[in-house]
Amino acid sequence: MKRKSPVYLNALRAFEASARHGSFSAAAEELNVTAAAVGQMVRGLEDWLGMPLFQRSPSGKTRLTLTANAERALPDIRAGLDRLSIGLERLRESTTSGILNVTVSPAFAAKWLLPRIDRFQARCPETDIRLETSLKLVDYRAHGIDVGVRYGDGNWAGLVAKKLMDEEIFPVCSPGFPDIGNLAEPDDLTRTTLIHDLSVDPAIGFVTWDMWLRAAGVSESQPQRGMRIDNSAAVLQAAIEGRGVALARSILARDDLAAGRLQRLFPGFQVPSKLAYYVVYRAEYASLAKLQAFRNWLIEEAATIRA
Repeated sequence: MKRKSPVYLNALRAFEASARHGSFSAAAEELNVTAAAVGQMVRGLEDWLGMPLFQRSPSGKTRLTLTANAERALPDIRAGLDRLSIGLERLRESTTSGILNVTVSPAFAAKWLLPRIDRFQARCPETDIRLETSLKLVDYRAHGIDVGVRYGDGNWAGLVAKKLMDEEIFPVCSPGFPDIGNLAEPDDLTRTTLIHDLSVDPAIGFVTWDMWLRAAGVSESQPQRGMRIDNSAAVLQAAIEGRGVALARSILARDDLAAGRLQRLFPGFQVPSKLAYYVVYRAEYASLAKLQAFRNWLIEEAATIRA
């Protein structure tokens, strides 16, 4: 009699997540269940197979190590789960109804997306946005992400990236900043308090104060002075509150400049960023109606800024 395969989808998901994280507890956090439940599902799968999938260690950074058989099988299991997820989405690809999982940085959410999202909701009221904000490059497959906006050079493995907006980098401060009357030339910035943005790695081309000052012809700068903040929205808020001069990203600072909460310094001097904003998604999901609707709306919104 031919042995039937078990309907162990949850167990396979538990196994795949445990293998990726190297622990049941981390897998449980991702799957939103208890570590005991993950362990039980994996053990049930092992019992059915008649072989262990992991070598367990009671201590150490990695508690779970794949057996040789499990390591060979994992890529196929991972691909199968991936295709299953895509297949389910295919059943719904002709409609914009349902949840759209979106990932963006906290600063982009606060300063650009959320002030405009009502316009998308008015256009597609049947689509519910589930927003995940993170500075980290989220694994779309592992976290069930449909689409996102990323800031960078446009190259992310396994993802399609369509440019939304270029931007410029320039100093800003509050109109009431005490030193504003003394800031006639870029060189004057070396004698005031600067606010540093640590949210993006300079190694990928992010413009820092040291780079901007050198581009402006300031030979002797003091980029170490001032506050250091790991959130671009908080950097701008600190400048709004008069705590110093911030190096602003034009897309994020746009609304604050228009409202008069911030003032641009040295508008005649321009430093374009090598990085830009991109709408990013997996190629397999490109035909989903809800993703297409959100992507097209983002592109239209970005076009109003470029105009």
